[in-house]
Amino acid sequence: MSFDTGKARAAILQRIRTNQRRSGPSSDPERLQAEDYLSRHPQGPRPALTGDLKHHFRQMAERMASTVDEVATLEDAPAAVLRYLAAQGLAPRAVVWPQLAGLGWAPAGLEVEARPPRRDESQGADLVGITGCFCALAETGTLVLTSGADTPASTHLLPETHIAVVPASRIVAGMEDAFELLRKERGGVASMMPRAINMVSGPSRTGDIEQTIVLGAHGPYRVHIVIASND
Repeated sequence: MSFDTGKARAAILQRIRTNQRRSGPSSDPERLQAEDYLSRHPQGPRPALTGDLKHHFRQMAERMASTVDEVATLEDAPAAVLRYLAAQGLAPRAVVWPQLAGLGWAPAGLEVEARPPRRDESQGADLVGITGCFCALAETGTLVLTSGADTPASTHLLPETHIAVVPASRIVAGMEDAFELLRKERGGVASMMPRAINMVSGPSRTGDIEQTIVLGAHGPYRVHIVIASND
């Protein structure tokens, strides 16, 4: 049975407006007032980033235990993914975001399926998930991933190995810039924010037991990033 998240969202927002003693849906003047506030609201102190954002992102991602490769364009990404899987001794099979299904995976020698991954061992768990990203944060080497029909969150949460394809043009300085981009591209009346926004900084890890860091405790224990420098 499907669940209409749009209706649920509208009901929640209407309850908020009712408690604020406002009737009906939000008006154009109210929305313009909110957008004006956000554009003028001063940001808190931020570290200064010097130099190339792509270079800084790569440094920070590697510091967070991700591995990073660079290619010229998105079309070169499948060959880079194949090289990585071969170096790790992994089979050239993966699930991929439907958003990226059109890249040349098969000509590169990869067997991919554009669907959410299976975790059940009895059904053949998917070991490799390939995603894109909404954007990436140079400040912390973080991937920002938004959920949706073409970008299922399970693709980067369930498989043991997560491979992310990142266009260099989508690397922003920090989290404030990421949320500004979200408001610009996914906000407003004509669009809708995603149900979930996940920020991935390297492989999953925990230090709960004797303060010893263990990778892969709650998600992938490998994160590999392929940066498309000209995209």
